[in-house]
Amino acid sequence: MRGAVMYAPGDVRVENRDVPAIVEPADAIIRVAAACICGSDLWRYRGIEQLTGPAPMGHEYVGVVEQLGSAVTTLRPGDFVVGSFFASDNTCEICRAGYQTHCVNRRPGAATGAQSQLLRVPLADGTLVATPGQPDADLVPSLLAASDVLGTGWFAAVAAEAGPGKTVAVVGDGAVGLLGVLAARQLGAERIIAMSRHADRQKLAREYGATDIVEERGDAGVARIKELTNGLGAHSVIEAVGTQESMMQAIRATRAGGHVGYVGVAHDVSLPGEELFFSGVHLHGGPAPVRRFLPELIQLIWDRAIDPGKVFDLTLPLDRAADGYRAMDERTAIKVLLQP
Repeated sequence: MRGAVMYAPGDVRVENRDVPAIVEPADAIIRVAAACICGSDLWRYRGIEQLTGPAPMGHEYVGVVEQLGSAVTTLRPGDFVVGSFFASDNTCEICRAGYQTHCVNRRPGAATGAQSQLLRVPLADGTLVATPGQPDADLVPSLLAASDVLGTGWFAAVAAEAGPGKTVAVVGDGAVGLLGVLAARQLGAERIIAMSRHADRQKLAREYGATDIVEERGDAGVARIKELTNGLGAHSVIEAVGTQESMMQAIRATRAGGHVGYVGVAHDVSLPGEELFFSGVHLHGGPAPVRRFLPELIQLIWDRAIDPGKVFDLTLPLDRAADGYRAMDERTAIKVLLQP
C-alpha cells in the first residue's frame, strides 16, 4: 500500500509500505477514505520537533472497516467510521470522565500512519465511531475534521467555558482556531473575537460566527481585546497555537475569573508564576479528548447543522502529500485533505 513517511525536516515521501494486519483481538483495519495534514505535523516538518528516524505520518482519518479482531463487538465490516488521534478503551475511569486522551490503556490511534491507504486502529471499540450510514461524498471532509481539528476546537471552547452571554477570543487562525470559532458559536457565545492577520482566514472565521477581527498580536493584541471589552478582557479565550507568545496573549486577554482553553501543542512554553497567581484566570486544556465529542459532532454534521469541512481549502491525491506539507508550511493553504 502507499503511505506518507517523513525522513527529515522538509523531506516527506509517499512510498510503498507494508499492508497492516490484525495484531491484537481489539484491532480494526480500515480502508482510509480521507486523511489530512495537521498543523502539529509541521513541528517536525520545520525541524522544531526532533525526528528519530523515518516516521509514518498522519493521525486524522475516516474510512471503511475492512477487518476486525475477534474481540471487537460494536463495529461491522463495511461501517464508515471516524477515529481520533489516540486510541482509548472508552471504559476506564478516566475515559468515563471524558478524558479519553488520558486513557489508562491509551496508545497512538493511528498505529501505522493515517496518511495511507490502509490503517490499523487498536482498541477499535473505544476509538472508532460509526456514522449512521454511508455518508454522501460532500460530508466526508466535515467528518474528517471531526477526527481532530473540530473535536480539538470544540474541547477548547468547552474548556474555556464558552456559552450564552460570553465574549470569546480565539488566539490562532489555523484550522483548530477557526473551528474553535464555530464551536463557540454553537455553544451560544454572544460575541466572538477572532485574532487573525490573513484575509482568507478572517472570511472563514466570520462565516463560522466571528463578530470581530483583531489583527494585532502580543501586547498590542491584548490591548485591543481589552478595548473591545470595556477594559476587562474576554470571559473565554481559546489558545490554538502553542507558543510562549500565544499562551501569554491568551492569559493576558482573559478577564479575572475567566477561562483559557489551551489546545495548541506547547513548545517551550513557560508560565510566569507570579503573574499567573495574580491573574485570577482559570487554565484548562491539553490534548483534546476528541472521542468524548464524536457522537455529538457526527450527528451535527450528518444533520448538516455545521460544515467544518470548509477548513480544507486544498485537496490533493495522497501521492502529492509533499506538496500539501509545503502549502501548509508556506501558509498558502489552511488545511490539506489527502485522498488515498
